[in-house]
Formats: sequence, structure tokens, C-alpha cells
Amino acid sequence: MQDIDIATLKKRSIVGIVALTTRTFLLQVIAFTATFLLTLLLTPSIFGVYYVVSAVISFLGYFSDIGLAAALVQKKEPLTDEDLTTTFTIQQSLVVVLVIISFAGSAWVAQFYHLNDAGLWLFRALIVSFFLSSLKTIPSILMERELQFDKLVIPTIAETLGFYIVTVYLAWRGFGITSFTWGVLARGVIGLVSIYIIRPWRMSLGFSKDVLHRLLRFGIPFQMNSFLALLKDDLFTIFLGKVLPFAQVGYIGWAKKWAEVPLRLIMDSIIRVTFPAFARMQHDVNLLRKAIEKTIYGLALTMLPISMGLMFFVGPMVEIIPKYAKWNPALVSFYFFVVAAAMAGMTTPLTNALNAVGKIKTTLFFMVLWTVLTWTLAVTGIKLFGYNGFAIALCIISFTIVWVLREVKKIVSFSFWAQIWSAVLGIAVQGAWYALIVPHLPKNVLLLGATGFTGVILYGVTVYVADRARIQGFIMSLRKLS
Repeated sequence: MQDIDIATLKKRSIVGIVALTTRTFLLQVIAFTATFLLTLLLTPSIFGVYYVVSAVISFLGYFSDIGLAAALVQKKEPLTDEDLTTTFTIQQSLVVVLVIISFAGSAWVAQFYHLNDAGLWLFRALIVSFFLSSLKTIPSILMERELQFDKLVIPTIAETLGFYIVTVYLAWRGFGITSFTWGVLARGVIGLVSIYIIRPWRMSLGFSKDVLHRLLRFGIPFQMNSFLALLKDDLFTIFLGKVLPFAQVGYIGWAKKWAEVPLRLIMDSIIRVTFPAFARMQHDVNLLRKAIEKTIYGLALTMLPISMGLMFFVGPMVEIIPKYAKWNPALVSFYFFVVAAAMAGMTTPLTNALNAVGKIKTTLFFMVLWTVLTWTLAVTGIKLFGYNGFAIALCIISFTIVWVLREVKKIVSFSFWAQIWSAVLGIAVQGAWYALIVPHLPKNVLLLGATGFTGVILYGVTVYVADRARIQGFIMSLRKLS
């Protein structure tokens, strides 16, 4: 399995980003529309149960892979059959053990969270979906290594559509939390079948001690990062489900979901490409620097105006939409989550770059820092401000991006401000327009939409005038490589 050359790497990186971003954008429009319908049809408590139970399964997921998948993506040399079979064998052995333990302990989990039978079967369905998802690992790795993201996105689209179609339909028919149960099963089956159609790989078992030892040198520190992310995110969500009413956990989940729209629409697609792309560029510092700069520039241009729009328009929409006022208590958390998400969007490509060049111990340090800060500040915040304290804490923690920048600049010298200043100027103009107009508008969807669109135009014009040469050069480079 030969690696790709630099010219192909550049082209596939751009094609991959464009394919992922455009298709993911359409997919997320469908996903957010479906989520909106679900938030109308279901109660905050049901969302809280789904949010917590899903976090329990995510908790298990971190123990199903000891970092071997990431090690295969990051590996400088071409992959061998021994690499693939060893990784698959070890991963599936861990997954089977976890599935058995999870089914055996499912009744205890239901009792711990006071779940009814519907909640118990949702948990069991997520266990089955977890097993099916694990079988997709090797085809996913192969497509990531080859930067074939235009193909890799197809199974994601298929499984997401399947999940939301089933879940929304059943919620409409009054199935309540069972809607999620059948939805996650449909997602698991559709995703598995579609990925093996797109990228066939013959499942086979095998083991090489030398391969395992080599992969674990990167895999174990990487998995420690994942484990700390587990403690920071999913385990804290599990903790929330025990210390807060499910309705308040539902408010947190709703606020975080909508605040992270820019991450899901833009960042996820770009970051999915940048880790394998950065890894292929690690031998050329100048090439890596340009790639990091363009990634941050592109993220700032696209994510920041969306974040600004969310800050001004989600509140009025909650008031306007019938039956949506029940989410009004989540707005304070939402505003803090928006700021945290915007900062995370800028931080993630930097940590991706550190991982790609093998500086896994540096990112491990940051994960330790973020985990400690999350548990100390968030727990304190919840005691002081109730459930809103969680969002406030994450907002404060997000400003550690300054420290991350300093570490990346030790490897690749670049100007962070030079990549974001035009976008910052643009959202300042956009935000000023919204601040002047939105508070005085009648509660009318068409007027709000027109005001929002005008703000986007003002943003685009401001950025283009302020940074015309850079934008024209950026567009030209995309045309050459696409």
C-alpha cells in the first residue's frame, strides 16, 4: 500500500475538504432540521436521558481502541496487511469484551439512573450500534490514509439520514424515547453495510508482536489523550445525569448542540482531512506551515460569522416558534457555549498539527490540563450558577488556546493573528449591525431572516475589502488544486 505523492496529497486534501464540507453542510441542514422537529415532539427530560445514555456508550468506546487506528493514520511508512489484521484483531477482541460486560451490566445502569424499560432498551440498542460501528474501523482508516474523503462521507450521510428518518417518524407517532432506540439500530446497520460497499476489506484475524509494539509507541499516548477526553466530556456528562434533573441535562445538551453548529458544519469536515494530511506533510516544515495557516484562515472566515449569527438569532427564534419556549431556560448556557465552540474551532487544528508530527506528549499535557480544569471549574460553576455553570466553565477554559499556540510555534513559525484578523473585523461589523437592528425588530421570521442575511453580506464585503489580495489568492489556489 503505497503512500501518495505531494501533488496528489494537495489535490486530494482540497477535494476532500470541499467534498466533506459541501456534503456535510447539506447533511447537517437535514440533521438540524430533524433535531428541531425532535425538540418540538419530545420533552427536555427525554433528551436528557438520550444525552446521558449516549455518553455512557461513548465512555465504552474509548476502551475499544488503544490508539492503533490513529497510529495507522499517522504512520509515515505505507501500511501492511499485518498492520491491518493486527489492529482489527486487537480492537474487536476489546469490543467483544466490552459488549459482553455492557449487556451484563445494563440492568444496573438502568437502576443507577432510574431508567424505565424504554431507557434500558435504548442503552442496549446503543451497545449493538457500538459493536457495528467498530467493524467500520479498517475501511475508514484506508480511506483516510488515501484522503478519499469524498467517498468516506457517503456512509456518514447514509447512516445519519437513516437515523433521523426513523427517529423523527417514530417520535411523530408518539414512541417517545423508543424513537431513539430504533434510530440508533438503523444507523448502525446502514453505516456498516454502506462503508463496505464503498471500500471493501476482507475481515481477517492475525497478530504480529512487532507491529503491535511499533504502533503502540504512538497509540498509547494518543489513547491517553482520548481517555482524558473521556474523563473531560463523556464522564462529566454521566456525572451530570446523576447530580442534575434530566430536564436540566436536556437544557445543556440542547444549548451545546446548537452552539456547536459551526463546528459540525465547518470544522468537523476540515479537521477530518487535516490530521492525515498534516501527517503526510510532517517531513516538510514549510509545507506544513502553509497548510496550518490556510486551515486556520478558512475556519475563521467560515465559522466566526455563523457563531455571530447564532448569538443574535437563536433567542428570538425560541420566542417565535410555537412550543419552543420550553427551551428558553437553556439560552444562558447557549451563549457561553457559542464562545467556547468558536475558540475550540481555532484550537483543534493546532492540536491536530501537534499529533500529526508526533508531538503526542504535548497534546497529552493539554488534555490533562483541560480535564483538571473541567472537573474543578465546572463542578464549582454548577454549585454557584446551577446547570449554567458548566457552560461558563467551558467558556473560560477555551481561552487556553493562547498556550496551545505557543507550543505549535515551537515547531512551525506562523502568525495566528494574520490568519484571523479580517474575519474578526468582519464579525465586528456584522455584530454591530445585529446589535442595532435585532432588539428593535418585531417578532417576525421574515424580518429576522432579512436582517441576518444583510449581516452576512456586510461581513462578506468587509472581509473582501480588508483582505482582498489574500482572498483572491486563496480562491486561485483552490481552483488550481481542485
